[in-house]
Amino acid sequence: MYNEKKPTLYRDQLITVEDLAQFKTELLESFKTLLSGSKPATSKQWLKSHEVRKLLGISAGKLLTLRTNGTLPYTRIGGVIYYDRQDIEQMFDSRKFQQH
Repeated sequence: MYNEKKPTLYRDQLITVEDLAQFKTELLESFKTLLSGSKPATSKQWLKSHEVRKLLGISAGKLLTLRTNGTLPYTRIGGVIYYDRQDIEQMFDSRKFQQH
């Protein structure tokens, strides 16, 4: 394995500073493209309690209240409570006020 002969490098195979600068530019452009079309980190469908509290900016007690009074549906699996992102959006939509 270590006795394998290394391939010979030729002058035209060496990487120059200009090559690295071009690669950096292309890589940054690729990242910008990916990030501009990406969804937020919390775009997953099922959120845990701490993620919902952070998303909504509420305390654990307020989240408990929303859950117990039926305002926000949830699913419990193995002691972990999950909330469907669509249910959170519907909760907001159902409580919209329009000014006349």
